[in-house]
Amino acid sequence: MSVAITPPKFKLAFLGPKFWPVWISMSLLYIVTWLPFPVIRVLGRGAGVLLGALAKSRVKVARKNISLCFPNLSQAEQDKLVKANLYRAGMGLFETAMGWWWPDWRVRKHGEVEGLEHAKAVLAQHKGVFGMALHNMNLEFACRVLGLSYPSVAFYRKHNNPLMDYLQYRGRARSNKYMIHKRNARALLAALDEGELCLYLPDQDYGRNQSIFVPFYGVKETATTTATLMFIRRTDSIPLMVTSQYTDTGYKVKFYPPLMALKELDDEAGLTLLNAKIETIIDEQPDSYLWMHKRFKTRPDPDAPSLYKD
Repeated sequence: MSVAITPPKFKLAFLGPKFWPVWISMSLLYIVTWLPFPVIRVLGRGAGVLLGALAKSRVKVARKNISLCFPNLSQAEQDKLVKANLYRAGMGLFETAMGWWWPDWRVRKHGEVEGLEHAKAVLAQHKGVFGMALHNMNLEFACRVLGLSYPSVAFYRKHNNPLMDYLQYRGRARSNKYMIHKRNARALLAALDEGELCLYLPDQDYGRNQSIFVPFYGVKETATTTATLMFIRRTDSIPLMVTSQYTDTGYKVKFYPPLMALKELDDEAGLTLLNAKIETIIDEQPDSYLWMHKRFKTRPDPDAPSLYKD
């Protein structure tokens, strides 16, 4: 357990005026979490509309990503997907609060886990599960759902605001086993060797270092981190995909069968396969994905114009 992050402690300074805006906003969110779930969904839709009006640059990124990844969709269909994605983004604010503060009984009522037998079969062999998760809008709540079925180990990024970091850590630690610093690769390797269920996010643009360019949807050269394969090769863990999706009654965490080929393939073939699998999973519920991230920011030629430039 020495690899775990030391939990941030409460400080008397948190009661000072500097942190009152955080207390007020978090208190309002806490109150909202006790409303009936259908009402929270309505508020999430409203928050999505507000987000669309206030975060135009992010909406622009989502539109560009969707146009690059789904060129076969008509303009009307792309606009509809952007609108649905904004609703999911708006709902994400409340889902974070739900994940932090909902009691266990309510999380279980609105959350389910599908395919956990794939992970349990690996754990029964006393091997670690390298769960490659997608950056879906509801990921924060999904981690709480999963933790109630099987506590996991995940990377943690410290919040810049110390009070928010205190609240964030306590919220995420409610059902997770423990968390490790996002830059502590050795700690993740150790957890995998110890037979833990670990979550890792391989689907973002982490820059040019330790990345190669392989296809992702319609972009033939997409920066994809090779760290994913490093964790798989340096441990006896078994890699599999995991995602979080919306259902009529709430949320579902879904595990997929192991991707054993990733242990044998070279970097280019392995990451091409991984991106193809991510595409297939996104296609199951494309409005859930974090399209507002500049997934194609890093280009093979550093002097090439940005795909996000007008």
